[in-house]
This record gives sequence, C-alpha cells and structure tokens, in this order.
Amino acid sequence: MNKNFLRKLGAVAVFFVWATGAGVAVAEVGQEQLDAVTADLKARIEAGKLSGAVVTVAQNGEVLMTEAMGYQNVEDQVPMQTDTIFRIFSMTKPVTGTALMMLWDEGKFKLDDPVEMHLPELAGMQVFVSQNEDGSWETEPAGHAMTVRELMSHTGGLLYTPPLSQGPVAEAYAKAGIMDLTGTSLADSMPALKDIPLGYQPGSQWVYSISVDVQGYMVERLSGMSFSDFLQQRLFEPLGMVDTGFFVKPENAHRLSRQYAPNSDGTLRRTDSRGGIAGGYDFKSAPVFESGGGGLTSTAADYLQFVQMHLNKGMHNGEQLLSPEAIELMRTNQLPAAVENIGGLYPGNVFGLDFAIVENPEAYQGASQGTHWWWGIAGSWFWIDPVENLVFIGMIQNDDILYSLQTHAAARAAIYR
Repeated sequence: MNKNFLRKLGAVAVFFVWATGAGVAVAEVGQEQLDAVTADLKARIEAGKLSGAVVTVAQNGEVLMTEAMGYQNVEDQVPMQTDTIFRIFSMTKPVTGTALMMLWDEGKFKLDDPVEMHLPELAGMQVFVSQNEDGSWETEPAGHAMTVRELMSHTGGLLYTPPLSQGPVAEAYAKAGIMDLTGTSLADSMPALKDIPLGYQPGSQWVYSISVDVQGYMVERLSGMSFSDFLQQRLFEPLGMVDTGFFVKPENAHRLSRQYAPNSDGTLRRTDSRGGIAGGYDFKSAPVFESGGGGLTSTAADYLQFVQMHLNKGMHNGEQLLSPEAIELMRTNQLPAAVENIGGLYPGNVFGLDFAIVENPEAYQGASQGTHWWWGIAGSWFWIDPVENLVFIGMIQNDDILYSLQTHAAARAAIYR
C-alpha cells in the first residue's frame, strides 16, 4: 500500500437502540442542524470548491430534508436536481456485501470458510516477499487461507489497483484487468489472482483492497447469476432503486452529474471526461467488468431505500430482504485481534463487513457509537446511526479527496453538535 498516498488522504423505524439492546429515547434532529449542513455546503459551492450537492437526512423513517444545491453541469449552468444521478464508486461496496450476505442467509457459505472453498481457482495463494528482475515472484506460504470474513473486512491479504496501492502486486492486478471497466469481466480476470501473491499475511493488517470485487465474483459463483442480474432482481427491484445500476440508461443520461476538481483560483475543472480511477469510462454503457468495489451509479433517493432497509434490520415494505442476524454481523467489528482499528485516516473507527463502524464517538465528530458508514472516491458519502435512528446521504462529484473528507467531517459536526 502506498503510505504516502494514504497520508495525503488523512487529514420505518423504532425508537429503541437495537445496536446495544437498550431502550433509549431518540434525540430529534432539529431544523438548526439541517440548516447548518446546507449552509456549509452552499458556502463550499459559492467558494468554487464544489459544483453542487444533494443531501437527504431521515430519522425515525421520516425524511427530514432532501435538498439539491449548485449545479450538476457547471458549463451549461444546469442546476442540481434531487433526482440527479451520481457515480457513487465505493458506496457500491456495502451493496455488494449485502448481496453476498443474502447468500449467507441461504446457507451458501460461512464467514470462516476459506475463500478457496467457494472459488477453488484461488486455492494455495502465496504471500509476496519480493519480485525478481525477470518479473518472477519470491513468496512465502500463507499462515492460513484467506477467509470470507477477512475478504469482507479488508484483512485477507489483498491490495488495491493503482493509485490506491502501489508496487508490483498492485501493478499485476491492473495488468490482469481488475477494475478495467471496459476490458475484462469478473469471470475472466478474477482467476488470475491465483498467480499474483497476497500483499501480506491474512489477518495481520487492514488494507483497503479489491476484495469487494472478489465478493462480486463470489456472488456470481454462488448464485449462478451475473452480478448485475443478482443485484437487479434481489436488491434494486425490491427496494425500488429505479436509477441504480452499473451504467446510466440513454434516456437518463441528461441527469448524470459531471465531476469536477477545484482550482486554486476558485474555479472548477471538469474531470469525468479524462482518465483516472475509472479509466475514462463514461458510465453511459454497460461495463465489461461489473465492479462490486466501485461500479454503481445511483441517486440520493435510491440509496436512501438501501440504507433505510439496513436501519430497519433488513426489512423493507413488509419484506425481509436480509436477516437481522446478517445486519448485525455487517455492523459489528470483524477485525482480527492483530488489527486494532483502520488507521489514522478514519480515527475512532473499526470495520465490519463492508462498513466502517464508529467505535469512539469523540474521535469522529460525535457520531454515535455503532454508526456504520462509507464513502466513494468522488466524494459521495453516507452513514447509518442506529442509536439516533438516523440516516444521512450526501451526494457530490468532487475529485479533491482531502476536500471531500473535510466536507464529510463538517456535516457530521453539524448534525452531532
């Protein structure tokens, strides 16, 4: 993992606390807190740091606020709308984890199963020591085979593709077509992982990784369906997520927000039309690689259905989509004993199954203990607070990662002050 890169990054419901089992009255989020969130975002838009935003806050199953601010297209002055579509990148990860846990509910796997039990093409993976001049690997045996629990908590030995990870292992992932949205499918690229060593011994570190793309491949293997078909039939249709998928339909293309990065002079430069994390992919046609780690587009309204289902312990409109037991596992710390937390980038947080989890509220702007959350590299973010019975969704398309993290922190401070 590129430590310098991470260092740059660092700067329907019930009135009971299900996470702790205590019957504690929920504190109401007031208009003053909501106004503070919108005021902060509008100030950032007016300063030329963000192009626009859509924010939704719901508590006790009631939407308290949905507001669109700024522009989805700065050049043509197209206002942001509440149904604007966003590239949510790593907010895809909890969706993928939910899909996999649906198969856990069906008894298709156990969390402590070795991954190779279900993906035998990945059996016998070695651990990286060094790479020789001729490109061959020097490796050592893994102390144990990566488990599904480790796969879902970023502790199994996998790294990310560049730029999120650097070095020969990360470069080998890229060469194998992992996260090449227009190049190689899950079925064609994932078996190549057997010939690429793990970056570290399973269970010894927390390293953000391609593991959720492997989870998407595992969904395909266990369900016998394509990953996109499984998501559509088992999650998106039951939840009414009509605008969520791996690409934006032609009739909705005008609703896709452009993406920007701030210049030092208070202007914005468009960035979605160049290469980078998505390799220049425009999200307007079906990808070849259906990325469980970062491939989805969605709206604030759609994603609200997903997070509210999680807050409701898997229930949506009277249908139990995911068991309460699966929900509990996803929002409970799953880090191995050797890993205390997920590092300085996310102070006070541990990790469950495809969610970060607040363990120390004082270190994280007062967000309730047990709040589980994640974000996408274009700045979109969300959290689910089972103590306050609250969900928050913030949608932006911003290419300045440090600034996105500052924006997230300001929103938490406004809500929890």
